[in-house]
Amino acid sequence: MEKELIIDSFKNEVDIALLEDKFLAELHKEKLDNNYAVGDVYLGRVRKIMPGLNAAFVDVGYEKDAFLHYLDLGPQVKSLNKFGRMAMTPKGPSPDISNFKLESDIEKTGKISNVLKTNQQVIVQIAKEPISTKGPRISSEISFAGRYLVLVPFSNRISISQKIKSIDERNRLKRLIQSIKPNNMGVIIRTVAENKLVSDLDADLKSLIKKWSILTRKLRSLKPPNKVISELDRTSALLRDILNESFHNVHVNDPDLYEEIRNFISKIAPQKIDIVKLYKGKAPIFEHFGVDKQIKSSFGKNVTIKSGVYLIIEHTEALHVIDVNSGHRVNKNNTQEINALEVNIEAAIEIARQLRLRDMGGIIVVDFIDMVESKHRRELFQKLKEEMSRDRAKHNILPPSKFGLVQITRQRVRPEMTIETLEKCPACGGTGKIRASIIIIDEIENNIRYLVQEQNEKKISLEVHPFLHAYLTKGMFSSIQTKWQRKLGKKILIKKNSSFHFLEYHFYDQNGEELKI
Repeated sequence: MEKELIIDSFKNEVDIALLEDKFLAELHKEKLDNNYAVGDVYLGRVRKIMPGLNAAFVDVGYEKDAFLHYLDLGPQVKSLNKFGRMAMTPKGPSPDISNFKLESDIEKTGKISNVLKTNQQVIVQIAKEPISTKGPRISSEISFAGRYLVLVPFSNRISISQKIKSIDERNRLKRLIQSIKPNNMGVIIRTVAENKLVSDLDADLKSLIKKWSILTRKLRSLKPPNKVISELDRTSALLRDILNESFHNVHVNDPDLYEEIRNFISKIAPQKIDIVKLYKGKAPIFEHFGVDKQIKSSFGKNVTIKSGVYLIIEHTEALHVIDVNSGHRVNKNNTQEINALEVNIEAAIEIARQLRLRDMGGIIVVDFIDMVESKHRRELFQKLKEEMSRDRAKHNILPPSKFGLVQITRQRVRPEMTIETLEKCPACGGTGKIRASIIIIDEIENNIRYLVQEQNEKKISLEVHPFLHAYLTKGMFSSIQTKWQRKLGKKILIKKNSSFHFLEYHFYDQNGEELKI
């Protein structure tokens, strides 16, 4: 699979589009003034202990206090608190974690009031960004993610990604990390570490240990609430987590950001530095690479797939609901059951993409078209799991219920991506809204294909506004009209009607009767 990253840099925001085989798979909007990103470490102050919730509210500088549950403290929170007090002592040398005596683990079923007190200073890490009216969700189980490894202070455990299957390779990695890691530092070995050289893993581990050392030094001069150390920005974190051999290009339109990304890649994957390219074209970068058009057709309540299948996506306070509709996609040679299976499989591919693209989290309920045979329900379930396997967010999928419903839970760590795709109608002066004009040509083509291939229409006339007529017929041999005729093998007559509004169109058969779709 070919992957590309398209980065559009504005004054106060960076938009990042991940393309997989030219299809938009993920979209990230990073505000440059966003102070609360997942992975940032803060020195906070406990504002309130809530025994009924077994949780605490911690001031980290946000307008709403951050939420810290007992289960998010981590077993070694006593060691973290003790180390923090030593690091914040103004006199004497900074404590060395490798010689530090670890405290006993806290009980899994204990009370938060036995661990934290009001006004106590605590070191915490952002686990979930502020969403809606809620403050950030935080954790005291500090960890630092690198390219190949994740460093977990106050632990001596070495864990290995379950996706590394080879026993020999697992043993090699475990022995290797055991020989180079400091005492009282746990390590999680990531999937991309498989078959990597000792030098690569050692360099990654040293950079993470350096990050911990910076945190330790900065604690001495800070007063809560205050940020201690930042996670990588979204662009660098994306490159760190997904950069592999299938990554072909990173296009960016800002010279400063271009240099930053080149410097970052030179550290984590020097052999891939040439994939970073500075875009200098006149057209906006998202328009040039077709991202704008994909955004307009992929967001909003209704999402149409090329074959005519469409999804209706609704959002409520508690969950997201997706309804699958076959539209006019019906194969006359197949039974109703096979048609339902084909539509559901096609919808499953798009649903997996939509969850990543919109970063939808929490509970998602999908209403697929009912199928009678259990083997077809199993096939749909396997296809959905296969498509969702590329999703880096933690998720769980339940098999289809007897009502044809599939329930999905997906990790939610930041607000959902929402983009307004409706435009002001040029005919009504903005009192109503229409679908995005950028996808009107694709919409007309899909309808023509349906009329020719499914309805077997011999001759089709298309009536449009003069502006749209000029666009469709421009160029004798290279017009869109000519391309449609070549592709479908049918003559398509395009007429203009000045009484239509700009995006209005109608189809007629060879007898002049209007074709309703």
